[in-house]
Amino acid sequence: MWEAGRKPDSIVLRSTLLPASEERSRLTKLILPKGIALRFYLLAVFEAQCRLNARETWENVLPLAGRGSWSDLVAIDGAYDTSSATYMRGTVGSRRLESLRLQQVKGALRTLEELGGEDALVTMPRRKSGQREYKKFLLMNESGRGGNQTPNVYTVPVRSWSAMETIEIPAGFFLNGWIQVLNPSEVATWLILRMLSRWAPRKHIKSGVYLYGQDRLETFGLRDDAWEDGCQRLREFGLIRYAQPPDIPPSAPQELKALFSQPARPRRRYEPHHWQVTDQGLDEDAAKRLDQELTLRQQALETAAKQRAQERS
Repeated sequence: MWEAGRKPDSIVLRSTLLPASEERSRLTKLILPKGIALRFYLLAVFEAQCRLNARETWENVLPLAGRGSWSDLVAIDGAYDTSSATYMRGTVGSRRLESLRLQQVKGALRTLEELGGEDALVTMPRRKSGQREYKKFLLMNESGRGGNQTPNVYTVPVRSWSAMETIEIPAGFFLNGWIQVLNPSEVATWLILRMLSRWAPRKHIKSGVYLYGQDRLETFGLRDDAWEDGCQRLREFGLIRYAQPPDIPPSAPQELKALFSQPARPRRRYEPHHWQVTDQGLDEDAAKRLDQELTLRQQALETAAKQRAQERS
């Protein structure tokens, strides 16, 4: 899709998807334990910007299922049985992946529409029987359907220097599979950190960006557990890091070198971590990096278990 299209270096996302109104934002309403609604919306935005220029209006050109369809954009594990929450290795061949992907896509469309009223990120016409016509869905702008009778159909945004208007997602996030690997809370955390890095670029470079719990909840509707877990996973994947001072050139004054050669000030209790977004990690294959992290975690668990056994003996 990217190769056959405009080959954008990055995808532009309107920041209106992130901030919360009332209790939760559209973004955090999509942090669900099941389903692919947030992933699907971002994939739809990616598809639109591979095909359309800025200010052009979206129209659906893909089928729901089959080769080159919306379902074909979604990576799932066909051996996973949701009812028993176990992997059924012997059933991979017998269960049709295409059918499972189609179910996921339809579920995502329902979730995006059921955000409700002005917040809906998708609308679908109804048949006389009241059933949804999934094939004719319309994608909405990041701010939602809006309150007018005519829905706010998605148009490709113009890039803006203001973080309050747009943020940019490097194409590698999609092309190298991170959109498929990260869970919704990790994606939400990453997008918020990207917004903060654009909102305070100097602070991001010098000392990192951060959010206190109450500010985070009021501004983005993201709770502590989702944020903290998301930051930890993103750090392990190499997509963010604890704040580090900028590289100091050899020609810099000695006073500046001395300033940054001092050990970092220890973090006080209740003080949030300061983060820097590192896009270099997006160049890696997401599935391979995930396998590496799972292997390291398993090894750490086995080592800890051996140590406990030795202590007991």
